Amino acid sequence: MRFWLLALVLSGLSAIAQAESFVVADIRLEGLQRVSAGTVFEAFPVSTGERVDSQRLVDASRRLFRSGLFDDVRLLRDGDVLVVQVVELPTITGIEISGNKAIQTDMLLDGLKQSGLAEGLVFKRSTLERIALELERQYVSQGRYDARITTDVERLPRNRVALDIQVEEGSVASIEHINILGNEAFSNDELLKQFQLQTSNFWSWYASDNKYSREKLAADLETLRSWYLDRGYIRFNIESTQVSLSPDKEGVYITINVTEGDIYSVKDIRLAGNLVLEESALRPLVLVKEDDTFSRQMVTYSSELMTKRLGNEGYTFAKVDGVPKINDEDRTVELTFFVEPGKRTYVRSINFTGNESTMDEVLRREMLQMEGGWASTDKIDAGKSRLDQLGFFKTVNVDTPAVPGTDDLIDVNYHVEEQLSGSLNFNIGYAAGSGMILGTSISQNNLFGTGNRMSLGVQKNDYTQSYNFSFLDPYYTIDGVSRGFNLFYRKTDFAELNTVSDYQTNIAGGNITFGYPISYRQRLSFSLGLSNTEMVEGSLVPKEITDFIEREGRDFDEFTLGINWRYNGLNRGLFPTAGTEHKISADIAVPGSDLSWYKMNYTANYYLPLAREWSVRLRTDLGYGDGYGDVEKLPFFKNFRSGGIGSVRGYRSNSLGPRGLSYLIDDIDGVKQPYYYDTDRALGGNILIETSLELIFPLPFLEDRSSVRSVVFFDAGNAFSSECFTPNDPELPQLTEHPFCNSGVDLNELRLSTGVGVTWITAIGPLTFTYSFPLNDEKDDRTEGFEFSLGQVF
Repeated sequence: MRFWLLALVLSGLSAIAQAESFVVADIRLEGLQRVSAGTVFEAFPVSTGERVDSQRLVDASRRLFRSGLFDDVRLLRDGDVLVVQVVELPTITGIEISGNKAIQTDMLLDGLKQSGLAEGLVFKRSTLERIALELERQYVSQGRYDARITTDVERLPRNRVALDIQVEEGSVASIEHINILGNEAFSNDELLKQFQLQTSNFWSWYASDNKYSREKLAADLETLRSWYLDRGYIRFNIESTQVSLSPDKEGVYITINVTEGDIYSVKDIRLAGNLVLEESALRPLVLVKEDDTFSRQMVTYSSELMTKRLGNEGYTFAKVDGVPKINDEDRTVELTFFVEPGKRTYVRSINFTGNESTMDEVLRREMLQMEGGWASTDKIDAGKSRLDQLGFFKTVNVDTPAVPGTDDLIDVNYHVEEQLSGSLNFNIGYAAGSGMILGTSISQNNLFGTGNRMSLGVQKNDYTQSYNFSFLDPYYTIDGVSRGFNLFYRKTDFAELNTVSDYQTNIAGGNITFGYPISYRQRLSFSLGLSNTEMVEGSLVPKEITDFIEREGRDFDEFTLGINWRYNGLNRGLFPTAGTEHKISADIAVPGSDLSWYKMNYTANYYLPLAREWSVRLRTDLGYGDGYGDVEKLPFFKNFRSGGIGSVRGYRSNSLGPRGLSYLIDDIDGVKQPYYYDTDRALGGNILIETSLELIFPLPFLEDRSSVRSVVFFDAGNAFSSECFTPNDPELPQLTEHPFCNSGVDLNELRLSTGVGVTWITAIGPLTFTYSFPLNDEKDDRTEGFEFSLGQVF
């Protein structure tokens, strides 16, 4: 293209090529539309008063053309006036891209702009052709070998053009075969299990692991290298990699040639450099031992541990590099860790951004790192973890930039993204015989940005009226002592609820709680409570209830003492993915109460990360209660029951547990005999056993998953009685044992279920959907396939 343009320029100079040199009296510009005359004169090396000849003019025209502003340049002579005629390159007024799906339009436009094609810029066809080839290469790197890019240029008035780029992305070529040559210590199958790229398999439709990608192949080659280096093959080398394509461009064949070498062991380990800490403090952090097989992973871990240890002492920019010295004769490695601590750094200031509604004070009181003290990596990371655990923020990030002009000061900057910390909860349902079930509650875990927690709940339907108000100040004192209180009133008529034995209770009371931090992960709480319970029998009442009322009465005042210990090692307060949590609680009705009893609970959650956005959760809930003193058993209205969301999904809420003994007396031929009738209402028991195994996985086709959690679960659980009720009916002296009760825990009675669940954090609270499949339900079990809850996180 440039050759023909230059030919046009030279042809335009033919009229003066044979002429003698002349002095330029004036320069006249013709053809300018958008480019200013000053720009032309700046690029044109000839000025008035200068003597020029044909060669000088040829050089001048070439320089003007190289400015990249013109499509054509011609020089003419009018007497002693030099005439410069130009044709400007057109301006791009619009770029239209169609047919692209794998690469977003914005990304393509950004790439075009960086290469000189954007609206308002000068159009150069050579650039467009180069960009088309570059776009094709981008698609080839994704395995789309049949991708095609075509371009159309539409000429518009006033020297403008519109570009139309059509993309035919084609299809991603599938990997047909991956072969590794030269490996003897490990089989192909063993090595290929470590790769992201796989040949087509059952899960490829979801994982897309059979789609070739240059970047994934590079990552897999590094994984292969690490596999060998972590097992002592320090001379391992990837000799070559060939990627070939089938004739139809739909199949990819990958061949990797390797040289394994020998296994090397560690002969000697030394620490060198500026050891600001005693060697005895760093040596235990070296995970590699003498005579061990060399492992690059262990060397890296050791360096990281020492770097972190130095960071905890204020050496924020410390570096520890493990350098191997290889001896090929005896196949050993002398390993030296070079320590460069740098200067001890101090924290100038701790700053917070993104907390639009939460007060700075709420965030600052979670900090273990203090301003003015030396920087501790552990304390800075602990501050991030504590902010995550608050549950107020969707994301928490921290950086520690150096203070400009200093070499021993840093700032600690926490960047948070707030999420809704309050919820408006609804309970909506329908039960045969009891009609609509409606309830609502308002809770706020970050009241007015103070970090205080408040909730107000009201529930009213055919079988219950419930009113509850609670408040908690987690920092009642500056050193982290919390104080909270709770007031409640519940009137429940279980006759209208088909899953629980027939009785009615009216309970009013309240409690006050104080919590004390043991460590930044552990907390101990104490509570004092007072409540009054009124008991009313229903029409179909088990003998357990009638006997209890006859023995203990119908009205009880109770004074309770509660103790609660919690260890929180989770990485986040909402939707954790790693860490552990343990909770132990005990409640006891103290002497002076009308009833004497105690209950204990243990809850544990284990989160094990598997891969990015994949993890496993194991939940365990155990409970035990009993009476003491004059009360032989745990009062029946304190019993444990199981079932529902947060318990054993697939079974109706509170429907699992021992059932009461219900019978009538018939007189048959003058002999009184009990007539038992079946009931599917749970009385509950004094023992609770529940466990869940959940696989947490990312929902496909959803970009922002920070507010959504999806799981596949397996639940098991039930409630049991340690001692069955012993009938004591004077009309039936022969009835001395419960005919339908087995004392103690029978693991065969654990109810099992499986299913899927999704929780979504909405503007009015967490919304949970589950679909469950009971696996071993009995005839009288109350099952529930689809369940939903607004306001409860499973």
